[in-house]
Amino acid sequence: MPDFAPGAIDAVVNYEFADPELERKGWAENFIRGKIGAEESRIKGLTPEAFIEKMDRAGIEHVFLLAVKAGSAMTTINRRIPYEKVAELCQRYPGRFSGLAGVDPTEGMHGLRELERAVKELGFIGAHLYPHWFEMAPDHARYYPIYAKCCELDIPIQMQVGHCLRYSAERPLKSVGRPITLDTIACDFPDLKLVGIHIGWPWTEEMIAVAYKHPNVYIGTDAYAPKHWDEKFVRYMNSFGQDKVLFGTDYPVIDLERARAEFEELGLREGAKWKVLRDNAIRLYGLKLRLSGERAAV
Repeated sequence: MPDFAPGAIDAVVNYEFADPELERKGWAENFIRGKIGAEESRIKGLTPEAFIEKMDRAGIEHVFLLAVKAGSAMTTINRRIPYEKVAELCQRYPGRFSGLAGVDPTEGMHGLRELERAVKELGFIGAHLYPHWFEMAPDHARYYPIYAKCCELDIPIQMQVGHCLRYSAERPLKSVGRPITLDTIACDFPDLKLVGIHIGWPWTEEMIAVAYKHPNVYIGTDAYAPKHWDEKFVRYMNSFGQDKVLFGTDYPVIDLERARAEFEELGLREGAKWKVLRDNAIRLYGLKLRLSGERAAV
């Protein structure tokens, strides 16, 4: 594996795979091994220390950890990570981890209060949403109180757009997250910082169109290996979209070192490359980290 210039930021990492003690309810076995074909280290998980070593090998300085709320707690099949677990790890390694708070539209005012507590008391820097787990498109009215709270707290919200895979035979989920639905949200909430993650595949051009239209809409590159990205998306990152894209892996879906190696092989211009790898995340999330140019000058 080659040596990478350090300083990249991974905007989408699943917390539970930096914690081998956490119960995974068969998700690792059925989805990560069966559907993705991951090696054992990604299935069994890593200690935080081993995960940081992996980050260093990939030249990744900082990652955003998801305190996922994948499905309502009232359903029998769901995946949820307590805010406190993510907050503890972020507090232990503040230079390496920041937390994103999962949101659940079925929780009502309790969920809004919990989101506010996550930001104001636990130090979370943004929100995260998996629309397909709630079987409601991103522009459904039940999400609107969450979007309003994100505006009030001045935090970005990530949400998966594009299709979703089959996580279990017991509960196949509908692909409700067409990227064009973010157009409606951005029109209704022009101050809301929206990140459409998973590149919107297979509707990546649709995701580009929405990000091009709205100054407050961004694209996350996670969940698909860079060598498979549409050439139109690569051109977008290298030109007029270089300020609108955030690097991510959705680890353990894509391995950190693989993602960084394949990203380097895309041949982006140096300025565009480091905006995607680092600077856009710093600006959007207000991180107290140096921009790439400032790091080079030190």
